[in-house]
Amino acid sequence: MVATRSARERKAAAQGGPLARVSIDVDADQQFVYTVACATCRAKGHRAWSTYRAGQDNGYMAAMDRWTFHLVEKHPGTEAPCLAFLPEAQQRLHERREGTP
Repeated sequence: MVATRSARERKAAAQGGPLARVSIDVDADQQFVYTVACATCRAKGHRAWSTYRAGQDNGYMAAMDRWTFHLVEKHPGTEAPCLAFLPEAQQRLHERREGTP
């Protein structure tokens, strides 16, 4: 069974922890677009820091990886389930930087 958009949002928000504000939109190609925003950090003026990743190339994992790195860098000590996957996120980042599939 395919999860609904709202169910995916709830799961991503739970994984992201208390600082994550998650929304999922649908793009023109009917792909999910994941946005994870920080409840406390500001990027430019009044805009919240956020990550925006489209559904291709596993948008969920890409968005959560970037969110995990944000938590580690800007909010050390914050508890969030996604932090359990930090080693895997670091490995994916290393592989992308090295150009390895």
